[in-house]
Amino acid sequence: MITSELPTGLEEVDVIIVGGGTAGLIVAARLADTEPQSTILVIEGGSGNYRAPTIVHPALYRANFAQRNTSLMYVSAREENVADRSIVVAAGSVLGGGSSVNGAIYARAQQTDYDAWATKGWSTDELIPFLKKFENFNAQTRGDTHGYDGPTAVSDGRYSCPLLKDDFVSAVEQSGLPQVEDLQDLVSNNAVSAAHRYVSAETGERQNTALTYLHPRLQSGVTKNLIVLVQSQVTKILIDDTKRASGVEFRANPVFGSTTSSSLRTTIKSRRLVVVSAGTLGTPQILERSGIGGSDILTQAEIPVTADLPGVGNGYQDHHMVLGTYNSTLTPAQSVDSVINGALNTTELLATNANILSWNGVDASSKIRPSQEDVAGFKPQLRKVWDQSFANVPNKPLGSLVLVAGVLGDPTAYPKGHQYFTIGCYSPYPRSRGHVHITGPEMGDSLDFKTGFLSDEDGADVQTLAWLYKKQREVAMKMKFQLGPISPEPLFAKGLAVADGKIQYSPDDELANEQWVRENVNTAYHPMGTCKMGPIEEKGVVDSSLSVYGIKGLKVADMSIAPENVSANTMSTALLIGEKAADIFIKELGWGHA
Repeated sequence: MITSELPTGLEEVDVIIVGGGTAGLIVAARLADTEPQSTILVIEGGSGNYRAPTIVHPALYRANFAQRNTSLMYVSAREENVADRSIVVAAGSVLGGGSSVNGAIYARAQQTDYDAWATKGWSTDELIPFLKKFENFNAQTRGDTHGYDGPTAVSDGRYSCPLLKDDFVSAVEQSGLPQVEDLQDLVSNNAVSAAHRYVSAETGERQNTALTYLHPRLQSGVTKNLIVLVQSQVTKILIDDTKRASGVEFRANPVFGSTTSSSLRTTIKSRRLVVVSAGTLGTPQILERSGIGGSDILTQAEIPVTADLPGVGNGYQDHHMVLGTYNSTLTPAQSVDSVINGALNTTELLATNANILSWNGVDASSKIRPSQEDVAGFKPQLRKVWDQSFANVPNKPLGSLVLVAGVLGDPTAYPKGHQYFTIGCYSPYPRSRGHVHITGPEMGDSLDFKTGFLSDEDGADVQTLAWLYKKQREVAMKMKFQLGPISPEPLFAKGLAVADGKIQYSPDDELANEQWVRENVNTAYHPMGTCKMGPIEEKGVVDSSLSVYGIKGLKVADMSIAPENVSANTMSTALLIGEKAADIFIKELGWGHA
């Protein structure tokens, strides 16, 4: 059942899952399946998502970020390394979490990424069964690392713009990279490929974990032991005198105007486990309000220290992203923006379930490494990072270029009567780190949040993005559909924008590029790492079984546990964490096999 009120008389359950997001709902569904006599409670701060148009239809995904009932907006402090700007990071606040509101881009990490986590049970070879478990891969390629009978459909979708895709692929090939069939096979690199989506080829609907794991179980009537409490915020974990997680305290989410006062606190007990799956920015807050975190942070926030874990809230990572947006000769039918900006009639599209609604605008992407000529031109700081971390690891890309048949942002903010495309560039492995911490005991107290973007000591992160921006510019200038940049560009010398062949940049151009990057870098909405899995002496928060150090019966299962970054959009890794976590918990509980 899904409810906004705790069932009368329910005071204790077997497992409480804090957060009904991408990973949390997988854990809930798998546990409920395995032990029908148990009671599983999910507490989600957001609302239900069933048949919500902006969630069902990928083309409308950007509308979710303007709605308080589907997304949370975390605003960082002003940060000097990004030109004294605040970075706004959106997080899903609805059943399915990020899988309900993101761009539905199908992208997977590289083999070396999970191996770099250096944790027993979490190597790529050990994780491939879980990558396959959630996936129903429906595309022309049939690689043996893909899954073909899981609940989450992956397909080419029911709509695309093949002419723009081919234009981009051709331009990338002219820049020296080959086209491959499957860039998401964990191995392929330094290449370009057609993109797939988390979209059903049959229905055209987004594949979020509420749709694929939760609703079918509840609607079938077979799963009777799973309760989902929505519009409710967990304030803290209850921890008994033996340092065991014994339940949670929660309140009604005031965003939804509940008749129940948000100052009223309710508690419910757990017999076996409490699993925190509130996301990279939410999970550390809950732990810290529960007395789990760095003693200095907790003392300043007037929270008694239950477990001194200085890693909580630290190590914040993301993918640093800059965009090149171009005016084009595309027609409205070739642009995903037309669904939102009025070029097409959205009401009619919804009434007919038009195929364009199943599109996210992303038809191609690439993972790239620099040529020898590129490396020779790197500044010493980036050259050192390249030599140490990339040169001898051919599986690791230095960046990614993603083609979008539209703008990444609000398309109504751009001049009407034109269609645009964007090449998004992000660095997969930035060295900069940030943090998120509470400043007081109440949920309404301000957050101490810094992304740390471009804050690495030697400046290699900004140099990486500057190189990536030049690479996307080189690609765009070779594309037949482009009519010149529409977004502000670095203050390059005149003539660069129309140069034929390889563009030559002066030292002044390079400095202008780096300054522009600092002024325009933004989040890719791929946060991770604030409760990392690893040794406690290395500021780990959870061990390889996702147990929080020092507290029995308390687990974490979301992207906050990732100790190192991955070279892909993070939904695939979040799904993986959900399946792997469920397998771990089921075995520990003695409930049989996942």
